[in-house]
Amino acid sequence: MLNTRVLPPNDSAHSTPLLIKNLLLSGKRYERSQEIVYRDISRYDYATFNQRICRAANALSRAGVKPGQTVAVMDWDSHRYLEMMFAVPMLGAVLHTINIRLSPEQILYTMNHAEDIFVLVNSEFVPIYKAIEGQLTTVEKTILLTDGDEKTADLPGLVGEYEQLLAAEEPEYEFAEFDENSVATTFYTTGTTGNPKGVYFTHRQLVLHTMTQAGVLGGLDSVRMLGNRDVYMPITPMFHVHAWGIPYTATLLGVKQVYPGRYDPELLVELIKREKVTFSHCVPTILQMVLNTPSAKGHDFGGMKVIIGGSALNRGLYEAAKSKGMHLSAAYGMSETCPLISNGYVNLEIEAGSEDERATYKIKAGVPVPLVEARLMNAKGEFLPHDGKTQGELVLRAPWLTQGYYREPEKSDELWAHGWMHTGDVAAIDSMGFIEIRDRIKDVIKTGGEWISSLELEDLISTSPAVKEVAVVGVPDPQWDERPFALIVACEGYEMDAKTLRDHLKPFVDEGRINKWAIPTQIASVTEIPKTSVGKLDKKRIRTEIAEWQEAQAPFLSTL
Repeated sequence: MLNTRVLPPNDSAHSTPLLIKNLLLSGKRYERSQEIVYRDISRYDYATFNQRICRAANALSRAGVKPGQTVAVMDWDSHRYLEMMFAVPMLGAVLHTINIRLSPEQILYTMNHAEDIFVLVNSEFVPIYKAIEGQLTTVEKTILLTDGDEKTADLPGLVGEYEQLLAAEEPEYEFAEFDENSVATTFYTTGTTGNPKGVYFTHRQLVLHTMTQAGVLGGLDSVRMLGNRDVYMPITPMFHVHAWGIPYTATLLGVKQVYPGRYDPELLVELIKREKVTFSHCVPTILQMVLNTPSAKGHDFGGMKVIIGGSALNRGLYEAAKSKGMHLSAAYGMSETCPLISNGYVNLEIEAGSEDERATYKIKAGVPVPLVEARLMNAKGEFLPHDGKTQGELVLRAPWLTQGYYREPEKSDELWAHGWMHTGDVAAIDSMGFIEIRDRIKDVIKTGGEWISSLELEDLISTSPAVKEVAVVGVPDPQWDERPFALIVACEGYEMDAKTLRDHLKPFVDEGRINKWAIPTQIASVTEIPKTSVGKLDKKRIRTEIAEWQEAQAPFLSTL
């Protein structure tokens, strides 16, 4: 540790802690008349939003919520969720955003592991809650969330219905100051094995993440995704890394916000049109769903900006969205990183190139955002060169990375081996600092001693006009160790078999983009590709299903 000069502050000086309550101040100052919209059910301005947060804090306090306790939410994307993202941590409590797409057994595990004391339950999830309530070990009280006329439900320790509770409280609350390193939020990330793992973030981390995100999305001309004249609607669930943290950023800027509740493709497009949404974010499969909905056909999205993360942004989806008036840009992050780490960027050097070159960089993971260090590391913990070719595991340092997994010391040690956060992603970094994710370590395909990137194959296959969706995995092969296998959802009016796929990929072999042994010799033409609870390709399940199909010699398999 360097022996630097540190001067003592004046006895009366105030050192302001970085707390979520400070993020709430700016939106009301800038745009008090901007709206928070929930479906076609509710809309109110930022002045009312601030009052509702105070009312919620009074209601939660009256119900017995104390600092340090965990308050869980089971809801679709709503104005209520946004209010809880502020009110709960501003009381000094911890907000647990429950992934309602997990199985009941997994939801039960996360609630007991997080030690939830209070739970806010949407009426649609009451049956799930009732199925597990007898096994919950820490929950004491519940609050009902509902859009319906029925304001009560058979819930244990029911305090009341959310809107009725807020209506009975005062619209002012004096939020205290406390240590900025206090935990503000927690949620659980699912892996391929074992139970979900709890990540957690402090007030300091969330404030720094929000400020950086606001600067990147609004301050870099080549990105320029979000400013306070935009209209924002998330298409990433709020239970998933705080909807990538953007609700905090949108609130900081005083942006009009639209919350769609349960994701229905037709409603999403209707809200985009009616509320004039200009900015959103989602995983590729969700955007594909939106673009393919009947009401989106023939519609020009008028320059709507969308950040794609969670999975690689392939060229096919980029071009399809562009043809409908959407501007896509990739970003990279994960549950453990809060999540923003890097974003697609076009610097002055790239800007001078062709449109094709610019698009190539927009769909990459991009350049690390301010305050982020990104390196490549081998299995021995040694750093690797950033030459755009050498591959290694991407490791990170930043002020907002989770400092461990809650009550999981061994997994935390693995996550932070050698003092860097391990992403589990194979990447290359070029001399300009651009990160290119080559694959998940567990998804790289090893065939005949050569490594093949499933992400690169998916990108190239997606450029075929016959392909609507694609997933590539490695399957066991007695001669080559593994061979790539492609699952393809064909576009309407097209058919796809192994020969057609080979003919599409052969020009890329001739150009030297891929080797000839990278061409899948086996494909399955399917109507749907398995996804995880947050819309990513579920490659573990895909491998299992392929093995079952091969054993049963399914008729829809095609082999060269």
